[in-house]
Formats: sequence, structure tokens, C-alpha cells
Amino acid sequence: MKIQQLITRGESEVLEFKVSFGKDVIEALCANHLGGTVLVGVADDGKIVGASCGDESMQNWVNEIKQNTTPSIIPDIEMIPVNGKNVAIVRVGEFPIKPVAYRDRYFKRVANSNHRLSLTEIANLHLQSLQLSWDSYPEERATVDDMALGKMEAFLKLVKEGGRFRGEGDWQVVLEKLGYLKNRVPTHAAMLLFGKNDPPYALHIGRFKTASMIIDDRMIRGTLFDMVEDAMKFILSHIKVAFEITGEIQRREIFEYPPAALRELLLNAVVHRDYTSPTDIQIKIFDNAITFFNPGRLYGDLTIAKLKTDSYPSRTRNKLIAEAFYLTRDIEKYGTGYIRVRQEIAMYPTMIFDYEESGDGYFVSVNYREQKTVTTPKTTPKTTPKTTPKTRERLLELIGHNSRVTRAELAQQLGISINGVKQHILKLKQEGVLERIGSNRVGSWQIN
Repeated sequence: MKIQQLITRGESEVLEFKVSFGKDVIEALCANHLGGTVLVGVADDGKIVGASCGDESMQNWVNEIKQNTTPSIIPDIEMIPVNGKNVAIVRVGEFPIKPVAYRDRYFKRVANSNHRLSLTEIANLHLQSLQLSWDSYPEERATVDDMALGKMEAFLKLVKEGGRFRGEGDWQVVLEKLGYLKNRVPTHAAMLLFGKNDPPYALHIGRFKTASMIIDDRMIRGTLFDMVEDAMKFILSHIKVAFEITGEIQRREIFEYPPAALRELLLNAVVHRDYTSPTDIQIKIFDNAITFFNPGRLYGDLTIAKLKTDSYPSRTRNKLIAEAFYLTRDIEKYGTGYIRVRQEIAMYPTMIFDYEESGDGYFVSVNYREQKTVTTPKTTPKTTPKTTPKTRERLLELIGHNSRVTRAELAQQLGISINGVKQHILKLKQEGVLERIGSNRVGSWQIN
């Protein structure tokens, strides 16, 4: 009954079926970072084919797994007879140090398949398992003389006013307590936040009339606090604002987009980007959309599906950078940012908020629905989604130039939401014009 219940669930992130014992079984055990089970003697379709394994063979399996994994893992193996055939249940728990390698190769379980980890993913997973982050390591080539005293004093003043940390002593003592100095050596976070010289990272922001027509373009450099303020000024200078006269002394400003939501998305890009990547943060402002792209996919076990629930645990790639913006009350640390973004955008009924992972980064779009007016006899005008020939032609042109272009990249180039791109693609598929070859992650588009 136990086996049948497991099989009925089907393969998942914690359960895999294998016909026989081999390297695929060991790879699957390594890929289950949070622990999982492999059923040996079960086909992919759930059919029980049986496994040949006696007590001696089971011990050989344990030895082979132990000898070929780093750090060595020792599984629990149980043989269960089912309808005259044996099925081996091979289990591993969550290993404290991650990831685990099979013959110097590292894997992760995504849905119901195993994927090889990149070097960046290996490093991130290892740091995460040790509860460390890249920004907490000392910048060995730097000294306290490379830090701007004015920037540190301004930061500590805001921290004191925010009331989230009370430290006694001079700035060096306080920054040591907060972790920004390690034995008087600045950490990566300290140099990004308080360095005298501009860090080797930039925020590329522009105002676009079309995907290829740039009206204004700027490469923003500086410490992270300055970068956020400069980028926010640029955004506000390029979005429309109306004024509501209420009869009171002061008029009320109504921005084209909710400034609080845009600031939250900007902070999210700066705080959570992957600073081991040379790619810049990219923000594009169109007539009817704003898009944000930051290098680095979602961190830890956070997924797009979890983000949509508003009940996900917070996952922080850059602990000290996040701590700095938390102490100045720019952000909260408990995964509430997207809740506030959705609340702000909810006050703009025609606005769409969309996001997805794109290549080695993360893409967000905030835009207005494309609409057209449809009038029928004896009815009032109404709006329906609009698919323009121009958008269709441009989309096909972009796919023609790059068959592996992602939906997020198409949305960014077209200046529409990811959901809008999905609708256009669905229609082209239905018409037989466009076809997807391979998986969504590594496949390509084919124009028929």
C-alpha cells in the first residue's frame, strides 16, 4: 500500500522512478537537496517492473553511493515486495552542507527532472547552506581608508533615526558589530554601500519611444544608496503626473504609475541582484510600460509560483546589503515587498504587474493593457484586448533574429507585459505560424 500510494503521486521534486540501480539513481539522490526518495524497479509511467536486489546487493548500492558522492551520503534502502515483484525504496534526508556532488558534478531537482548546476548556482547553494552570503566576505584589497566617512555617518544617522539598531561607540565599532567590517577590513557590502570610488556595477536606465528609439539614456554608477535615489529621480522625471484640485490649499499629485510600487521594485533589483554577475541592472521606460531586469534568478527555493501566493518565506542572496536597507527602513525583511507592490498597483485598475525568470536573470514588467474600443448596435462601448499587426510583425521579427529569445526578453523589447506576449504567442501557435521546439527553458521557436 505504501508503494502504491507513492507511485500514485507521480514523480516530483522529491520522488523519482528508476527501472534499475545505476548512476541515474545516485544523481537523483544528489539532486534532492532537501531530501527525497527514489523507487528502483518502477518505470517512468508508474508500472512496477521489479528490481533484482538481495541483502548483499543492497549493501553494494550503499557503498557505491557513499564512495561516489562528495560529501559522502549514506541512504536508507528498504526492499518491499509488491505483487510478486520487488521495489527498492532509496531515501536520503536533507544534507546540511550543499550541494552534494556525484563524481564532481552537481545537480538540482526541478519539477520531475534533474538538471546540472552552473558554477554560480553551486556557489550560491553552498553559501546558503552555511548561512553566509557573498557580500559578507572581506574585500581583501580594501582598507577603511577606501570608505567615505560622510556616507557612513549619513547611514548611521538614518539607522539611529529608524530605531532598528542601537549601537554605541564610534563608526568603526558600530560597523564591526553590524558585520560591515571584519577585523577592520571592509566587506564587499561595505564597499558597495560606503566606498569612496564607484563600484564596478551600474544601473542602465532609459526612456524609449519604441523598442529601438531611445529618447534618454543614462548609466548610473555610485554606492547603492545613491544609485537608488538617482534612478528614482530619473524614473519620476519620465512618467506623467496629473494634479487633482480638491478645494484644499494643496493640490494632489496623481502619478501615471504608483511611485511606491516603482521604488519597491527598484530596491528589489538593487538589493537582490547577483553581484557576482557582470551584467547591469536594466530599467526601460516606455509609453505604456516600465520593465526591470536584474541579473540573478530567484534565490534558494523561492519560485515564481511561491511569489504569487504572498505567503512565501523571505530568501536573501545579499544578507548585509539587505540589512543596510532594512536598518534605514527602506525595505522590510520578511517577504512583504510584493504584497505592497500589489496593493499599490490595485489602485490602478487597468495596470498589469507581471514577472518571471529570464535566462540568468529576473524580469518584471508594469504596464497598461493594450485596448481597443468595440461598439455594437444597442450596446455601450467596451474595451477588449488588442492584437495589432505591428506587434505581431515585430514579435516574429525578433524571433527570426533569435530563435531562443525568452518571453521576458520579448516583453522587454516590445514594451508590453509578459502576459501580453503569451497571448500573442498563443494566437500565433493556434494559427500554425509559430511552434515551440523543446522545453521552455532550453528550447527554441520555429516560424512555419
